[in-house]
Amino acid sequence: MKPILISTLLSALILGAAAPGALAQNVAIVNGKAVPLARVEALAQQVARSGRPVTPEMQGQLRDEVIAREIFIQEAQKQGLDATEEYKIQMELARQTLLIRELFGNFQKTNPVTDADVKAEYDKYAAANSGKEYRARHILVTKEAEAKAIMAQLKKGGKFEDIAKKSSKDPGSGAKGGDLDWASAGNYVAEFSGALTKLAKGKMTETPVKTQFGYHIIRLDDVRDAQLPSFEDVKPQILQQLQQQKIGKFQEDLRAKAKVE
Repeated sequence: MKPILISTLLSALILGAAAPGALAQNVAIVNGKAVPLARVEALAQQVARSGRPVTPEMQGQLRDEVIAREIFIQEAQKQGLDATEEYKIQMELARQTLLIRELFGNFQKTNPVTDADVKAEYDKYAAANSGKEYRARHILVTKEAEAKAIMAQLKKGGKFEDIAKKSSKDPGSGAKGGDLDWASAGNYVAEFSGALTKLAKGKMTETPVKTQFGYHIIRLDDVRDAQLPSFEDVKPQILQQLQQQKIGKFQEDLRAKAKVE
């Protein structure tokens, strides 16, 4: 018989665990030892929990897998491997992992994130990101004299995009001709956003704008109302984020209450 191994489940399944209410039936007798059907059912549950559908065709594979494991277990026990210190350590680690997983799973079941929680988080995000978005370009240099020289070039007809590619010290936007893409003014440091929001569409700052990064020549290409994703589009991501936050808070609370000496 050629065993079919399901490698992704080897570390997750405690061999021989019986599913609640499983029938006292055997799927096989291996070297005189009964292999209960409950093992197949338990393995099928593990597959289902991983997100894979358990099809009728898979039942034969699961049966072969359970029988193969029994054969291998018997040989390992015959060799005394289950009595080694390394085996005992690994079993303890596996026990801890499974028990902690059950703890967190039970916490999520008893402390679910509600649709109202998700909607409230979306509304908070929408309020913080509403308003105007700006499509701007900039050229960043380290010295004011250099910035003024570039502004003189631009006023004489120099192409903003070409000069940005050649002279801008901003590695992200410089290669794109200074393009900063669409962003709200709040994405920038105060000096930059203050100058940006005062510009008319298509206009450039009259003097270099100094920030902690250096001196900027800024041009405003366009303005629009903020484009926010719909609630339904981001609902799964917000739900996952809130679940992670709840689990994180649960862990922090347990650590804070524990007496560690």
